Amino acid sequence: MTKIYVAGHRGMVGSAIVRNLQNRKAEGEALTIVTRTHAELDLTDQAAVRDFFQVEKPDVVILAAAKVGGIHANNTFPADFIYENLMIECNVIHQAFSAGVHRLLQLGSSCIYPGAASQPMGESALLTGVLEPTNEPYAIAKIAGIKLCESYNRQHGTDYRSVMPTNLYGPGDNFHLENSHVLPALLRRFQEATENGIEDISIWGTGTPKREFLHVDDMADASMFVLNLPHDVYAANVEPMLSHINVGTGSDISIMELAQMIAEVTGYKGTISTDPTKPDGTMRKLMNVDRLGRMGWRARIGLREGIEDAHRWFLANRGTARA
Repeated sequence: MTKIYVAGHRGMVGSAIVRNLQNRKAEGEALTIVTRTHAELDLTDQAAVRDFFQVEKPDVVILAAAKVGGIHANNTFPADFIYENLMIECNVIHQAFSAGVHRLLQLGSSCIYPGAASQPMGESALLTGVLEPTNEPYAIAKIAGIKLCESYNRQHGTDYRSVMPTNLYGPGDNFHLENSHVLPALLRRFQEATENGIEDISIWGTGTPKREFLHVDDMADASMFVLNLPHDVYAANVEPMLSHINVGTGSDISIMELAQMIAEVTGYKGTISTDPTKPDGTMRKLMNVDRLGRMGWRARIGLREGIEDAHRWFLANRGTARA
């Protein structure tokens, strides 16, 4: 029986990983899933994390816990973002090692790459340029997580791996109109416009920037794929000090095309206009997923299918804290 601790099980990614594990358990895999809420275990508290690991002694750790937020939150609370994320990573990774955990998977973010990285962004772009200023503290913390895993592997022979997803969406997403990311924000706006008879929706910028989107259930599947890769296969495809793996679809879509697709899903019949006085942001952020593809994994959920799934979840969960 394999005991797997999922840190951050209430977040969008963590809950998708728990669903994935529950499905595997239902299919006959011998595993036990261990979780703790923030009230039960503060991952920034070193002593509490140490005590947890010494008592539970999991066989595998999946680190999906993080303090996350949009541009406004990152700009307003940079100290909180770098401190809390560094503490979570340091405590979980070190105490996992101290408790004898040999296998660990850490989840990061595509913001680890330089703001001017060439497209598509390959793993080798890490630490080759200046980070995007708006989320630099968060990015620094996630880079530190990668290097923590690599350092414990090099010094102690552990098998700690890191995966870096592109923009995620799906069940459990944050649909707040001001604090959410572009896909859930647009989905909510178009749904409410449809219900309220609004005939024109204006999107920020020119609508031409392109973004890549990965359904969170695909991310969970990719995470388990990477975690369970035989060590010789994993080691043959990475380098000891460049060991993280990009996870994405390998394709992107313009913001206007995304808006049009969401309009179709929500039944919106009005016009879609742009507001060029608002910033476009980075024109393109596409992940190079060749490394993961060579290992044998590719995304399976198409964007239209995924948006329909996210739409159903939003309609069923409106009124909750995140929807």
